[in-house]
Amino acid sequence: MVSDSMKTVVEDLTPQIEQATGRKLVMQFNSSKNLRDKIQAGEPFDAAILTSNVLDDLIKEGKIAPGGRAEIARASIGMGVRAGATKPDISTAESMRRTLMNAKAISFNPTGASAPHINDMLARLGIAQAVKSKLMLDSEPGRPQMNVAEGKAEVVFSLIPEIKFFPGVDLVGPIPAEFQAQIDTAGGVASNAHDPAAALALMKFLTGPVAAPVMKAKGMQPR
Repeated sequence: MVSDSMKTVVEDLTPQIEQATGRKLVMQFNSSKNLRDKIQAGEPFDAAILTSNVLDDLIKEGKIAPGGRAEIARASIGMGVRAGATKPDISTAESMRRTLMNAKAISFNPTGASAPHINDMLARLGIAQAVKSKLMLDSEPGRPQMNVAEGKAEVVFSLIPEIKFFPGVDLVGPIPAEFQAQIDTAGGVASNAHDPAAALALMKFLTGPVAAPVMKAKGMQPR
């Protein structure tokens, strides 16, 4: 089970991972919170790559073995627009406020790791109520970005790797520093994993020298 922020990284590295582990990967991508719900409901898995706080909660619940935990990467929050559209100024709080007030629709995943920080930004900008009717909230993987690619929304907020490589969407840039948050991703092995050795090998690979440059190319900081 893989958090959306790591999707492009893991997809790119799949051939090398399969060669290194000697196992075929079968992956499920979603927000960390939605994957957590699946794990809590008893859906079987061998390895999980989730936001660190969600992974740690699952360790406390006994769903993930504490011994195999690995810090993997870190990502920042960004904003995207439809490919080819004029990129607005979002370098300051005031320019971000102006951009959002002018937007007809604002899209993001309410279960995504960046959602609490986006809601906090809207509140601190003093526009939470003013833009409430503009929000397009959808927890289906990739749907917020697709809303922008299809012209249904002007802007999308998500982790930068989830915007930068999404077809039909251009990354404007990171949100202003005063609203920014670094979202950490960690990996773990299921406490009842069918193949714990292969899951541990996956964690070793993702924290090794081959994965690091791919993460950097995808807008993530290896940890």
